[in-house]
Amino acid sequence: MDDTSSKHQIDELTALLAEVAHQTSNGVVITDTQRRVRWVNRAFERLTGFRLDEIRGHRTGELLTGPDTDTATKNAIREAVKSGQGFDKDILTYRRNGSTLWLRAICNPVAPGSPGDGGFMAVLIDVTQRKELERRLKITSSVFERSQDAIIISDADNRIIDVNPAFTSITGYTREEAIGNNPSMLSSGRQGPEFYSSLWRSLQEQNFWRGEIWNRRKNGEEYPEFLTITRVQLDEPGEHYYVASFSDITALKNHAEELERAAHYDDLTGLPNRQLMVTRLEREMNHCDLNQQPLAVCYLDLDGFKTINDQVGQGLGDRALVTIANRLRLAIRSDDTVARVGGDEFVLLLRNVDDERVYQRILDAVRQPLSIGPTTANITGSMGITVYPHDSSDGERLVRHADQAMYSAKEKGRNNHHFFDPTLDENLQQRRQQITELLQAIQKDEFELYYQPQIQLRDSAVIGVEALVRWQHPDRGLLAPGQFLPSIEGSHLEERFGQWVLKHALAQQADWSRAGLKLAVSINISAAHLLAPGFSRFLSRYLADHPDQDPSLITLEILESTALDDMHRASQVINECRDLGVQIALDDFGTGFSSLSYFRSLPVDVIKIDKSFIFRMLEDDSDRAIVESVIYMAQRFNRTVLAEGVETDRHGEVLATLGCDQIQGFGVARPMPAGDIGEWVRQWQARHPLTVAAFVQGGQ
Repeated sequence: MDDTSSKHQIDELTALLAEVAHQTSNGVVITDTQRRVRWVNRAFERLTGFRLDEIRGHRTGELLTGPDTDTATKNAIREAVKSGQGFDKDILTYRRNGSTLWLRAICNPVAPGSPGDGGFMAVLIDVTQRKELERRLKITSSVFERSQDAIIISDADNRIIDVNPAFTSITGYTREEAIGNNPSMLSSGRQGPEFYSSLWRSLQEQNFWRGEIWNRRKNGEEYPEFLTITRVQLDEPGEHYYVASFSDITALKNHAEELERAAHYDDLTGLPNRQLMVTRLEREMNHCDLNQQPLAVCYLDLDGFKTINDQVGQGLGDRALVTIANRLRLAIRSDDTVARVGGDEFVLLLRNVDDERVYQRILDAVRQPLSIGPTTANITGSMGITVYPHDSSDGERLVRHADQAMYSAKEKGRNNHHFFDPTLDENLQQRRQQITELLQAIQKDEFELYYQPQIQLRDSAVIGVEALVRWQHPDRGLLAPGQFLPSIEGSHLEERFGQWVLKHALAQQADWSRAGLKLAVSINISAAHLLAPGFSRFLSRYLADHPDQDPSLITLEILESTALDDMHRASQVINECRDLGVQIALDDFGTGFSSLSYFRSLPVDVIKIDKSFIFRMLEDDSDRAIVESVIYMAQRFNRTVLAEGVETDRHGEVLATLGCDQIQGFGVARPMPAGDIGEWVRQWQARHPLTVAAFVQGGQ
């Protein structure tokens, strides 16, 4: 073969090799004897962002390394190159734009055998994903090993293939004892087959289950755990694993039980305290309503116990109380309740008592001789009794009536009982009948909310509506609030009825909003409902049902004249409600006895002047003076003022001149069904363009 032919073949081979170098997905870089870039392929340019024409003549180490590149790896590469040797190392490098990538650099001398003379060729492989996977596996492994929660990994047949050290710490089983077994090795037997069927159904349908379960340690001890199981599906069809993690919640359970006991049970006697008694009383009253059975509420006071306690000392006195508490507990049935509500005072809740001798038997149990230190005493008790539903009061009044009857028992002499007589109040029977009807009305959804518009005086704008309840009685037709609300007030239905009004008013506001009608809604809240445990929590839940609604368009109206006796508690609840974003209005302002203290202490947003003052303000100078004073005080305290009972244009004109902000009343509109509000608003806006208020113009 002549030289020309040989040269041609070499050129072809060189071109072919160059094309191979260009086509490979791995980066290729060739340096000269000074380790400066002579040539790179297109893959190198794609990987690093550096073009050949801008890096030719530069050292690769200057281009690709950065602040987080491992110094030891850089030094090892430098020494290998300096000695003319190749290397194969992973190194963190930097692209032209500053982002990082991991490269595996496989570098060899171009001319082996003559170190440093022929330069180097390096192949660069992107191993960023592998490095990320290694990092994640390292983190996962660390979590697995160091987690304080036990972790079990099972195969598709639910055979354990691995557990972590926390598993051994909690269960007592070693890793070797667990592997190959079914997790049922931990079963306590407390959960039945239906429990596990539900668990596996959840795993099959949702790939997930979470809950509390009782299991058993290796030593046989049962313990509660909070368990989470996840079904992990792999890429291979049908290939899956189960990952279960659990923690021992024994301490948490014990602490919860301690808190529960501290909150609801008397420390000395172990009997329910007043708080738990009230809860059980409400439950028992509902039970009576459903089953038409009587409930006896008994108030028992030990006769002269304070004197005995002073004589023998508190220690012996406490021992005597514990003994009497045990006697009372044994004297009643298992489904009855005896609670300690004071020093030597007890309340008993007795279901369906049809024999009056039961009460005397309880008193006889108290009267048994009792050893108190060196002496023996005969302690007696006086007991007052009221029977629900013959006495149709709410829970608090039932206890108070039983307490009143107890004093009557003391007047008759020791070791006596006395019944409260509800027939002394001629309205009780009628009220009881109406409460029964009202309970059925709530259950059958017979109530309906009407809405009365509220107007802003300065521009006649419709700012909102007040929700006013009506009863669509099946026999008597549509009833106004005055015909049924007095029966609800003070009864055990008050909170339940208030929740119905609140929920329906918020739902109606949401319906209007979806229809493009944005209206504020004022909702009347009784003091008993406001101060009931958990009111703000329930309100928060109702608001969460309508996440698109603006809470500032909701005003809770609280009557000034009723039951805001606990000013501190009222302020606390009102602040909790305002934190949720709602407004607070003080309704019927001026009719109570502590208006100035309310102004100063209660964090309310709106003052509603009672309509009785508005009705007579044009004829009675005293009423007008009251209205002027309320408006003046509201302005000084930076509160909005709304006048109720505006009957005529003249009322509106005068109120406007006095600086009143808002009005409602028959002079604006009568209360109407929710379905009529939209049309009324359109007609009002057509008659009253939102410029200068008609009332203000009339006043000028």
